[in-house]
Amino acid sequence: MGDGQRFDPSAVTDVARQLSKKPFVPLPNDLPDAFSNLNFEQYVSIKSLSQPIWSTEGRGIALEPLHRGFVFNNAVDLYLVEDGGVRRLAYDPSNFNFNGINIPKDLKDIGFSGFRLISHPAEGQPFNFAIVQGATFFRALARGQNYGAIARALTLKPAEAKGEEFPIFRAFWIERPSIGSNSITIHGVLDSESTTGAVRMTFRPGDMTIVDVETTLFPRVNLEHVGLGGMASTYFYGPNDRRNADDIRPAVYESSGLQMLNGQGEWLWRPLQNPETLQISAFVDNSPRGFGLLQRERAYEAFQDDEQRFERRPSLWVEPLGEWGEGSVQLLEIPTDAEINDNILAYWRPRAPMAAGAEIPFAYRQYWGWSSPERPPLATVAATRSGRGSTGRRRRFTVDFVGEMLGDNWPKDLKSILTVGPGTFHDLKLLPYPERKTVRVAFELDPGNENACEMRLILEAGGKPISETWLYRWTP
Repeated sequence: MGDGQRFDPSAVTDVARQLSKKPFVPLPNDLPDAFSNLNFEQYVSIKSLSQPIWSTEGRGIALEPLHRGFVFNNAVDLYLVEDGGVRRLAYDPSNFNFNGINIPKDLKDIGFSGFRLISHPAEGQPFNFAIVQGATFFRALARGQNYGAIARALTLKPAEAKGEEFPIFRAFWIERPSIGSNSITIHGVLDSESTTGAVRMTFRPGDMTIVDVETTLFPRVNLEHVGLGGMASTYFYGPNDRRNADDIRPAVYESSGLQMLNGQGEWLWRPLQNPETLQISAFVDNSPRGFGLLQRERAYEAFQDDEQRFERRPSLWVEPLGEWGEGSVQLLEIPTDAEINDNILAYWRPRAPMAAGAEIPFAYRQYWGWSSPERPPLATVAATRSGRGSTGRRRRFTVDFVGEMLGDNWPKDLKSILTVGPGTFHDLKLLPYPERKTVRVAFELDPGNENACEMRLILEAGGKPISETWLYRWTP
């Protein structure tokens, strides 16, 4: 659907369907050296000279196309849908201030790398709330936050020996918002060697930004390893993992843990780590009710970082729409020696492969904000700490649970249920602090000669769980 044509959402699906019947064609490497060789500082110095699209029309949401350059080399076609018609957004270098970058004199239409979405509420200050740029990546945040976790419209074969496959968005059709609305709908076509897909995303910014994602995949080949609802984040070091951390800051991470609400209604919490070697965890489930990478630490004192402000990074929670069946939430923890790397990846992996030539629809809702929209009606983990144990390879752990039920009237039959395998635990203690509505569980892990130990901890009272389940994998 190009200039002057009428827009039909079903035509986007038809484009993806027809594209899947043809061999994959990589995007051309046509970006001038003046832009492809930029460093990060040079790239972000490129500023738009134009008002964001629709910003003066009282539509609640405006659009800013983003320049190509740095690592954002691929071009994506942007089409505006206005009054039912389609208009291609053309690139014009006169719309940008290049701040000293020596651009070619005969620069033609090189397209864009993506776009930024800006909330223009009737009352209050405008704020950037989403960026769609690079591969099939996009970010969002709530009012008052900084960008952090990044979502993926599709994840293919991560951490496999042959290498991960990164799908790309080839084109977007962006519907002009209605006057005074607080939502914007975007249609996209994604493409890769293995599959194509049609994606519809509806963004609703605010104190919690909500994104509905509807996708139909058209595999070219049998897909054995597919990730749905994928998200990435950074965990460099923190109280439970200070490997090689020689830094004035007490912690550096965008997300503190992976939370899951499984199909059986059990709330699980898995603190994140920066391991010595790649760690892959699979949490087997049937019809999950939600999962996400959450930032639970909201105190400036926890990070002491005046520039990054990690305490303002969004939590990202994914809620499947419809039944996703059997599969597993997969967590990849990748070793990193730099805080700029997104070394954490989480996604839902269906158990059944997706067959070549099939049409596979799925949908989910994302919540970007200060916490997940649905919280456990239980005590939750506030902190996990680890350090050297009393002897040999032993490690000392403390896990703090917080909740209203742990206040002055905390249950006197409260007990902690800890399991370790392989390995053993010692000196298990339960330390209540009702004035802080906190219970600390302390213990030592003895891994023996093992190089990986799985731990599971929960608080019980009256024979019933009163806390979420803490999960942890220790590795040297």
